[in-house]
Amino acid sequence: MRSWPWIVTGLVAVAVYSPHGGLHPSAEFAAEPEKGYVMVLRDFLPPALRGLMVAAFLAAFMSTVGTQLNWGTSYFINDFYRRFVVRNGSEKHYVTLSKLFIVLLVILSGYTAAHITSIQSAWQLLLGMGAGTGGVLMLRWYWWRVNAWSEISAMVAAFVVSVSLQRWEFSGNNSVVFAKSALITTAVTTVVWLGTTLLTRPESDERLLKFYKRVHPTIHGWKRIALLAPEVKPVRDFKANAFDWVMGCTLVYCCMFGIGELVLQAWVTGFVLLAVAALAGYFIYWSLSRRGWETLSGAADETVSASKREMGLQEGD
Repeated sequence: MRSWPWIVTGLVAVAVYSPHGGLHPSAEFAAEPEKGYVMVLRDFLPPALRGLMVAAFLAAFMSTVGTQLNWGTSYFINDFYRRFVVRNGSEKHYVTLSKLFIVLLVILSGYTAAHITSIQSAWQLLLGMGAGTGGVLMLRWYWWRVNAWSEISAMVAAFVVSVSLQRWEFSGNNSVVFAKSALITTAVTTVVWLGTTLLTRPESDERLLKFYKRVHPTIHGWKRIALLAPEVKPVRDFKANAFDWVMGCTLVYCCMFGIGELVLQAWVTGFVLLAVAALAGYFIYWSLSRRGWETLSGAADETVSASKREMGLQEGD
């Protein structure tokens, strides 16, 4: 639902500033439509709300930037430098290096931002890279064979392919060009990480068994590891989770487009979509109620049993 206030603001900008029938045609808007939000803020908000919105924009920007900088530094220090370069350094050493690296990251980020022509191109690049790695990030929960090299190869391949395709000229409008780039990135990345998975050694049985006992993934794709832990009750909720996922997607998209239809005064279509969304929500509630809300992953039963054993109770107590 939060998308629609943004979209409504964009529609207002088009209605007011568009050179093709707008109330107040603007050459500035025609040259850079992305300025429409700021122009609406400038021309329609009273001074008090205008200042509040500027403060909110700055707060949102700084929270995002701060998160990404600390996140990137954490990756570098904890996942790379501390594990492979200096393993037994002092905490002061790691903190000092993280301060230096975060400054370097700010400089690199500024350089990258200076070469981005638009917000749209930046988002499309990130979405394209995410589309390439999506398969391995999901399948790692369902297939024991996926290892660390699978994810590393997927991230590297998605980055290389996405950046390379930026220089390739496809036919069609921006949406079609982005769709083609995302599909090619996904296909190439999938081939790369599947090949890497099959060519590299899997994780050790000890590590896989520890993961299986802790996470309780669905037994589909984990049968070999499940045989090593007969005391763990197998989880067979793949079909139920897939059903809930489909209903969840239906709920979200029907809500989003249903609200959009109501905003545009297409009442019948809007109410039909919202009714479908409500029906999808009911199916999710029905599914979870039938399965048991406290045993969604199958792990709760094991936790309850372990607690009972610790207290000296019988399974029927």
